[in-house]
Amino acid sequence: MHVDYTAIGMRIKAKRKARNMTQERLAEALGVTVGYVSQIERGVTKASLDFLAAVATTLHCDLAELVSGTAKGTEEYLSFEAATQFGQLTDREKRLTLAFMQMLLENRS
Repeated sequence: MHVDYTAIGMRIKAKRKARNMTQERLAEALGVTVGYVSQIERGVTKASLDFLAAVATTLHCDLAELVSGTAKGTEEYLSFEAATQFGQLTDREKRLTLAFMQMLLENRS
């Protein structure tokens, strides 16, 4: 699996700007230099998972949103997660899952 650090950096920058936060304020909150934040936002430097978690906390967003571009609980995320897990099932398990889903759809009130 390829990690797109440029896309992650762009998401961080967008979240930071949406919160009207400067690079200086974000750097201060994280205990790093402005240059480091700039490098992360441009995808020049690969951020650790711990650092990304700290950024997510500081920007009040979900870590998954920074890494993948989708937040947990959104329809897009749920569809991706369901498709990923469905792909790991055996053929028999897939048939059972589809039958169960059909039952759910037929019995909605």
